[in-house]
Amino acid sequence: MHLNLYSEDAVNLAAALANRRPATVEELADRCRAAGLVLERPVTPEDLDRTLAVLKEWEKVVDAADERERAELLNRMLADSAAYPRLTDHAGSGWHLHFRDDGQSLGPVLFALFSVGTAMHLVGRGMHRLRRCEVTECTTIFADTSRTGRQRYCSRQCANRDAVRRHRASRAG
Repeated sequence: MHLNLYSEDAVNLAAALANRRPATVEELADRCRAAGLVLERPVTPEDLDRTLAVLKEWEKVVDAADERERAELLNRMLADSAAYPRLTDHAGSGWHLHFRDDGQSLGPVLFALFSVGTAMHLVGRGMHRLRRCEVTECTTIFADTSRTGRQRYCSRQCANRDAVRRHRASRAG
């Protein structure tokens, strides 16, 4: 996964893992590989535990009441997770930036990816572009990567469901 700006890919992986938590080490490894991560070391139960803890903290960023709280929570994650930027060609796939120390296991790697990627996403696209779906019964998290920055729903199904609900309410009232 080339994350020179650590942005869209990392924040989308965080959202995907938060929306459907991995239950096993194997599932975590498979989903990270499918997202394009190069796993340099075997994934351990400690990596799964660390990832689940990181996702819990990351969700607090998603659910922050306002931009200041969101920034404060994310700054704490950044301070705890990220190292100075460094160039690497660890997988022989080309030079790119890492914001983490070399040789780390997957748990700390994901912590750095999620915190730096989320920070880059929010400052690059807007502090409001990370949220939960507006459909009340849907709790799905998504990163708004739309051109306009006004995405309200996690999927077309939820957008359609809400439109039908609003239409029926207007006809009934």
